[in-house]
Order: sequence, then structure tokens, then C-alpha cells
Amino acid sequence: MNFFKKLKEDINFLFLFLSVFFLGVAIINPSIPITKNMYNYIFIVDISQSMNTEDMKVNNEKVSRMAYTKDLLHRLLERLPCKTKVSIGMFAGVSVAAAYTPIEVCDNFSSINGTVENLDWRSTWSGNTRIRESMVNLARLIRSFPESAQVIFFTDGEEAPKLHVFNRRDLSQFQGGQDWLFVGIGSDEGAPIPKYDNKNQLIGYWSNESFALQPGIAQISESNLGTRDNKTAYSESDRYISKLDDEYLRNLSKEVKGMFIKGDSPDSVLKAMEKQKPAWRDQTTYPLRYIFSFLALALFVLRFVTREKLFNLLSKKNLE
Repeated sequence: MNFFKKLKEDINFLFLFLSVFFLGVAIINPSIPITKNMYNYIFIVDISQSMNTEDMKVNNEKVSRMAYTKDLLHRLLERLPCKTKVSIGMFAGVSVAAAYTPIEVCDNFSSINGTVENLDWRSTWSGNTRIRESMVNLARLIRSFPESAQVIFFTDGEEAPKLHVFNRRDLSQFQGGQDWLFVGIGSDEGAPIPKYDNKNQLIGYWSNESFALQPGIAQISESNLGTRDNKTAYSESDRYISKLDDEYLRNLSKEVKGMFIKGDSPDSVLKAMEKQKPAWRDQTTYPLRYIFSFLALALFVLRFVTREKLFNLLSKKNLE
């Protein structure tokens, strides 16, 4: 009884008791179960030759779409929170290849940035660009990961050759693209697509015929589906002008139940990523050690703060 009476009568003793009690609880370190959203991403970069088109700017200098995408990715990666897992993928032809399955961004920051920096059009395994055709292959790739991942797809929307009734895949039954984010890279004005040799030396520009159907070929079989002319433009007027096809990407994103934005800034991309659902949810525990440690410290300090000292401190502030 004397103990409880002293607690009621002596405020300093009460604070000391509570401080020791909370410190003891902090040592035990209780925890509560919580469900935590886990965010895994695969950043896919279109590495086809249209991404070499120089119609973007970084630090007021004209750069290619590929260089702009790399810069954008570097700035995105440095703003992702730790525990986020990231993979880098490359798109060309009709398929997507991942450099690795998603890995933790903070522990592997240098490695991931190195992968981004080494993205190059010469890594392509096909000269054509069949974005629409790649959707099924991309969904298959995601399913092969040990953990699911949300897609952020950087592309200019350039289909090469152009779509027509025979080579347009029907995506009405496709269900794998929920919340995929398509990021449009390129300008509305456009520019000619440079053509390089295997040493990355400019040898000309792609011609208009390169993006047209080959004459006299129906293109309905697997052997010739999507083939195109490989000519270099003979004059400036013959150069094919590549532009960001945002209308096509908007429609494609709607068909697969995804989203589309223009890649104007890291802020716009991150804002759109916030709308994506978490890749999965994990059951974990939240430790309460720090909460009880703070309470113990606060109560211990309050023992030395008398009413008079608190009143004097407040009076000085009012006078000021």
C-alpha cells in the first residue's frame, strides 16, 4: 500500500517508476504483426534503333532517346526507398530479356546503375520493333520471377514495320498487364533515325521504305511476318521521321489495363508508380522497442522539469 500511495503523492517517483518500467519493456522488445506492401519493379528499356533518335534534351543539350532514358532511370533509382527490388530489362523484336531478377536497390545500387549505363542498341537481337507482340512474352517473363514485379516500360511507341490487319495481335483476352506503366520517350516534332554500323559509326539515316511493308508480300506467315526493307535514306527528304506515338501507347495501355504517361521528369514517373499496386504483401512484425525507449527517456527527463521551471520558460517566451 505504501508503494502505491507514494506513486500517487510523489510525481518524481511516479515518473521514475514508469521510466524503469518502459525501459524494461523495451529490453523485452515486444512486436505487433503487420502486413507490409512489397514493391518490386522491372524497368524495361526499348533498345531498338529508333531510340537512337536525337530529339530529347538533358541539361539543355540534345541527346538521343536512349541517353535521355538512362538519365531518367538514374534519377529514379536514387529516389527509390530501400527494400525496393529492381530489375532492368531490354526490349527488342518481339521479346523482353531481364538482366537479372529483381534485387534490392540500396544493396545493389552501383550494380543496377552500371546495368543502366551499359544499355546499348547493339545488344538487340532483332532489327524489328513489335511492342504489341511482346506483351505476351513480357507477361511470361514476369511469371518466371521468384517474386512478382510491376512493369515500367520506356519506349517511343515505334512499331517497325507499321501495324496492319495481318500483324496486329489481338489483346482483347490478355490479362497480364494490370497496372503496367508505359512511359513515352520522344518528342512530338520527331527527328530522323540514325543508322549506325557495328562500331557505332553513323552511316546514314533510315529511309521511309524501311518502315513500310515490302511490296508484293502478304506477310501472313511466320517466316515473313514483320519483315521490312533495310535501306538507308538517299536524301534528307527520304529520311523517316520518328516521333513519340503517344496515341498508340495510350490505346495499348488501355487494352492491357495499364497506364501511360510521358517521361517528362522523374516526378511524373514516380507519381504514376505510386498508383501501381504493390507486387505482393508480406506478413511481418513491427518492433516496439524504440517507442518504449523513447517513453522511458521522456519520463526520466520530466523528473527534472518542475512546474516552476516550466512556467518560467513559458513566461520568457511570451515576453519575447
